[in-house]
Formats: sequence, C-alpha cells, structure tokens
Amino acid sequence: MLARLFIPQEKYDGIRPFNIYFMRAIYLLMFFVLGKDVWSHILTHEGPWQEMEAIAWSVWAAFSGLAALGVFRPVEMIPLLLLEIFYKVLWLVIFAWPLASSGQLEGSGSEATVFAFGLVLLPILAVPWGYVVKKYLLNSHVPVRLHN
Repeated sequence: MLARLFIPQEKYDGIRPFNIYFMRAIYLLMFFVLGKDVWSHILTHEGPWQEMEAIAWSVWAAFSGLAALGVFRPVEMIPLLLLEIFYKVLWLVIFAWPLASSGQLEGSGSEATVFAFGLVLLPILAVPWGYVVKKYLLNSHVPVRLHN
C-alpha cells in the first residue's frame, strides 16, 4: 500500500502520488500560514498605504489566494511553487548569504526571515522535478488529464 505512493500514476500526469500529496500540503501551508498573516495585516491596516508596501502586501495576498487553487489543482499550480522556490533561493543567495558571511546576520531583523525562507527545502522536495524538466524545460508533451 505504501509503495503505491511512489509509483507514477497516469491519473496525475505521470507524477507520483507522494508528490501530489506533498504539494497539496505545501499549498495548504501557504494558504493558511501566509494567508493568515497577510490578510489580517491588509484588513486591519489603517491610513494610506505606501506604494511599495501596498505592492508587496498585494503580491503576498495573491500568492496565498493562488495557493488555495493549488490544493485542488496541484499539478496545474506547480509554477506557483517554482516561483516560491526561485524567489526564496534568490533572496537567500543575494541577500542573506553576504550578511551571514560578514557576520552581520545574527541578531539582525533578517535572521527570522532566513529561517522562514530556509523552509524552501519543503517545496524543493515536493516538486516533481522530472515532470518540470519535461514540461517546462524540454517542452515535451506531457499527457494532460481531463477533469470530469
């Protein structure tokens, strides 16, 4: 029974059920954890917004909303996970790594963000990379399942 989780299924476009369930869990976390923080901040904000602050909160709100879609359509929402992986790894490399290398990260306001962004390991493990390579990099035909 447990072995079935690791056998690619046509039902999921050749993706292992393990990846499907893991991606759904990531989408749920994004929806609830990120959504709680973002929407409570947006809904309780008072006064005018600063332009860049409003843009950032709007992007985060859209991100959490799209994550809800991923719970029901995990394969179709893989690009959302790829975006999450890309921006978090990029931030860790171009911002956090230089701070850590120079000894300025510990005790800084960015230290907690590094921990949160370090959890990018979860979507990295959840994404079915073989599918991503075939579908997005090689542009080869991956059978698309029709939803009834």
